[in-house]
Amino acid sequence: MSSDRLALITTDPAVLSGQAVIAGTRVPVSVVLDCLAAGMSPEEIVAEYLTLTSEGVQAAAVRGAAGP
Repeated sequence: MSSDRLALITTDPAVLSGQAVIAGTRVPVSVVLDCLAAGMSPEEIVAEYLTLTSEGVQAAAVRGAAGP
């Protein structure tokens, strides 16, 4: 499951200077992790960033747990 989720994380030098983002969005993984650290639920994050899906939030959490 982790590798499937990690496939939702992309980097592209032309998008946000190569920051890791959720595929198909311009939402950086770091923003999602900050939201989770601030106590937001995945549902609240998806509601705040309409291009995200719950799978994208889970992918960010997996990436955060895996480290840089």
